[in-house]
Amino acid sequence: QVRLQESGPGLVKPSQTLSLSCTVSGGSIRTALHYWNWIRQPPGKGLEWIGFIDYTGTTVYSPYFENRTSISRDTSGNQFSLQLRGVTPEDTAVYYCNGGNDMDFWGRGTLVTVSS
Repeated sequence: QVRLQESGPGLVKPSQTLSLSCTVSGGSIRTALHYWNWIRQPPGKGLEWIGFIDYTGTTVYSPYFENRTSISRDTSGNQFSLQLRGVTPEDTAVYYCNGGNDMDFWGRGTLVTVSS
């Protein structure tokens, strides 16, 4: 069974960079036709898709986040990561990693608060 686990700081100061990692177990991030997403949910709002890195290492981002987001991967560690630059309090959210052939697998989510 594929499992995903987010990790990273729970508190980030405004204007800094939010950095999260997702460790995948029970499967490889290089599995063909698998896509590895970052998704967030701000308090009281719906889910927001940030972007993905696919099994070849190709990245695609939501236009809303594209100019300040990077998603990368570490194939030896079977991890993928998110960097969101220039955060503001509006970036406070539960951040989820997700993946699979059809967004099958979800991490439990991690709350990141942006505050000074």
